[in-house]
Amino acid sequence: MKSYLLIILSVLTGSGLLKADASGKHLFILSGQSNMARFKPELWFTPGINDALGEDNVIMSFYAQGGQPISKWYREWKSSKGETDPDAGKIYGAMMKATKGRIEGEKIGSVTFIWMQGEADSKAKNSDVYLASLNGLKKQLEEDFQRTDINFIIGRLSDSGLYRRRDKKRVENPHWEEIRKAQQTFADSSPKAVWIDTDDLNGEKNELHLIKPDGYSMLGQRYVAAAKKLIIENSN
Repeated sequence: MKSYLLIILSVLTGSGLLKADASGKHLFILSGQSNMARFKPELWFTPGINDALGEDNVIMSFYAQGGQPISKWYREWKSSKGETDPDAGKIYGAMMKATKGRIEGEKIGSVTFIWMQGEADSKAKNSDVYLASLNGLKKQLEEDFQRTDINFIIGRLSDSGLYRRRDKKRVENPHWEEIRKAQQTFADSSPKAVWIDTDDLNGEKNELHLIKPDGYSMLGQRYVAAAKKLIIENSN
């Protein structure tokens, strides 16, 4: 799917337009590294999605940790040289434990995974295996939830790494750029996925972290719009 900054369609406007049907409740899992860890779903995502779906129809799970590579989520991660991570999947395991505690006894109609991560893999120069890792993470989620209809929303890595810190001049950063491309490729390959542009949310100085609170608030609006669109399109 294509990226969009803020999808506002007449079919998506209005309070409580979408409702959980007999298939069950809507589960949202938000995870990633520092820009996700700094995100506050209770302020910038939950109110909007509750308004669309109905508070009683939404289950939220949030688990993020700054400075972590995708290997901490993807259990079978390997570098292009065959290196492994002894803690591979550690954060994923904790995330799933917390999530399963929230959905115990509930019937789940849809699962939407919202992901914001990639800085650590760029720094470690592991961009060459990032797309494979994303696909592996997707497969992992599908197997654990025993379903292949999971929606994916990716907050694409911002343009921060493409600017030099001391004077903010544009620089070459191939690993940063390749991770951005990998995230786009992953989302564009599936009707159940979308990537969100965040280049305008980190301020004039292109900071690593988004601007608080406005950058995260706008990101939350984009997450809500993307989630509503994916759930509508994939429920038919």
